[in-house]
Amino acid sequence: MAGPDRVATHCPYCALQCGTWLSRDGDQVTVSPADFPVNQGALCQKGWTAAAVLDTPDRLRRPLVRDAAGDLVPCDWDEALDVVAGRLRHLRQTYGPDAVAMFGGGGLTNEKAYQLGKFARVALGTSQVDYNGRFCMSSAATAANAAFGADRGLPFPVTDLAAADVIMLAGANVAETMPPLVRQLQQPDLIVIDPRRTPTAELATLHLQPTPGTDLALLLGLLHLAIVDGRCDDDYIRARTTGFDETRRAVAAWWPELVERVTGVPVALQRRAVEMLHGARRRYILTGRGVEQHSKGTDTVAATINLALALGLPGRPGSGWGCLTGQGNGQGGREHGQKADQLPGYRSISDPAARAHVAAVWGVPADSLPGPGRSAVELLDSLGTASGPRALLVFGANPAVSAPNAGRVVRRLSALDLLVVADFVPSETARLAHVVLPVTQWAEEDGTMTNLEGRVLLRRRVRPPSAGIRTDLQVLHDLAVRLGQPSDRFPADPGEVFDELRRASSGGTADYSGITRERLAAGEGLYWPCDATSAPTGTPRMFLDRFHHPDGRARFAAVEHRDAAETTNARYPLYATTGRILAHYQSGSQTRRVAALNDAAPEPFVEVHPDTAARAGLDEGVPALITSARGSTVARVRLVSTLRPDTVFLPFHFPGAGRANLITNPALDPRSRMPELKVCAVRIQPHAVAS
Repeated sequence: MAGPDRVATHCPYCALQCGTWLSRDGDQVTVSPADFPVNQGALCQKGWTAAAVLDTPDRLRRPLVRDAAGDLVPCDWDEALDVVAGRLRHLRQTYGPDAVAMFGGGGLTNEKAYQLGKFARVALGTSQVDYNGRFCMSSAATAANAAFGADRGLPFPVTDLAAADVIMLAGANVAETMPPLVRQLQQPDLIVIDPRRTPTAELATLHLQPTPGTDLALLLGLLHLAIVDGRCDDDYIRARTTGFDETRRAVAAWWPELVERVTGVPVALQRRAVEMLHGARRRYILTGRGVEQHSKGTDTVAATINLALALGLPGRPGSGWGCLTGQGNGQGGREHGQKADQLPGYRSISDPAARAHVAAVWGVPADSLPGPGRSAVELLDSLGTASGPRALLVFGANPAVSAPNAGRVVRRLSALDLLVVADFVPSETARLAHVVLPVTQWAEEDGTMTNLEGRVLLRRRVRPPSAGIRTDLQVLHDLAVRLGQPSDRFPADPGEVFDELRRASSGGTADYSGITRERLAAGEGLYWPCDATSAPTGTPRMFLDRFHHPDGRARFAAVEHRDAAETTNARYPLYATTGRILAHYQSGSQTRRVAALNDAAPEPFVEVHPDTAARAGLDEGVPALITSARGSTVARVRLVSTLRPDTVFLPFHFPGAGRANLITNPALDPRSRMPELKVCAVRIQPHAVAS
């Protein structure tokens, strides 16, 4: 089948899911922007060049199996799948079902995320399944569920932001990570909380620049000021919340001078931030990875929610709180079962009623479903150990680059009896695999995605995959059949999978039962929850009448500041923080293969304050060695006078010796299991000295 010449679809990168047109001339695909609400006819450079990845010269086009000499050699699909299924059967029979594990990604379609979780629990019978969203949104999700009873990144449409008077961005650099979103931020005054003077901070009316790891103290101090200066919405607090008195007592000690001493943010700027939020009529507080990727990330996000609740923002038209979800399907990817503790519909795997409902849809006994397994970091850390999985199947992720303490992760991946990677290019993780399976890219498959505002979107195929390439759904189907499952239990057709997903999600927090592919194809804007009775047209704005807890009230959370898991000392006197840059995305396995993007940022770099560089004997452009307690990475110095002198910054998109995650800390948030990617203690020196 040749496929259509032009289709309306969505960008394969961030969670904005900008609307695009894909045009096809033979095998050549070009991208142009669509007039979709979130991007209004704009695209960032990544979106404009997305089609270039489809035909990258090192595109995988045949399965690869590692031979006796240790080389990955081409083979046919039957041979590759037979090898995988045979080894999985042997490991399960010898060591039990938890000897095999699966690792997914926040960029997979809803259908793939759903099928991956089902495959793990039904075809493999393992509890060991999680995904790379643990590195991205888990702290915000945990805090939002606790506060509101539901987690949708933005519980309102993105376009509502354009009418705001003031927006606080806590740890979010949208000018680089989501450039089209800046179109919605032209009118509001921005308050930006970030240790760096990012391009987003350059747009701000007010920039608060705390010491890395002290965002929670700053937010406690802002709430303290709101309370003592009489800026809280007392009527809203009484009518719509619980737990305020305990929270008020928890922030009582965080008077502004103490906050300045801990965070470095002057008292005058603290007061100005609270005044701006209080004085505006339409106000939003939005979080990003900067405040979430910490061992206290859930508490830090809870502190932003506390401030929003005290000011009366959530569930009020024209105001609100939200999380700027990062990965393309970061929202849908955490709703449908590829997460260790969840079943489809955002149900808890520990809830007997949820297990019974999903098991009935799947046609299996409820007691056959395994319980919750390890979270992503813990799962990766256990691979190849005496008590951990001996096999791992990876779909849509590159943990050899993206996971914290990446050097140890590579050692754990290398210790496996079987590593299977489904990818479209030979990623750094794929190069470690025993079997590599070539799969489709976004323009070669149909499916659905859910963007950061909870809007379900239809992804359309513009061209068929080349011979030798299969979809992830086909791979899961073929493996399931080889493992003894009925041939109709794991359909390869995304429409069939979506219909089953709708049934499985029915009655859950993330209810998709009222959403059909026909309605999406007709252009309806459908936000979950969407069911046939209470919300047949979807829910663009959540919580307007009540929050999702049984009593309808939102919960304050009394949280306390604590230091980062690792603070500076004489051996490691600087803080390192990591993040994304404009040209690249996630582990860079896509964007580093696009010439226009790679030319803009071809190699790892480290931002350093000139005074810090001078003390370390570093100049602009020289290679530096950045070392933590876990390892070292090499990057070229960029002098940045607006950076804090106690802080260095590294983007995490690069492989090899330039991986920023060679130094990052895997310390976990006790509730979300988020690793502390945003702060660790390091030293920096000329690379030549170390060698």
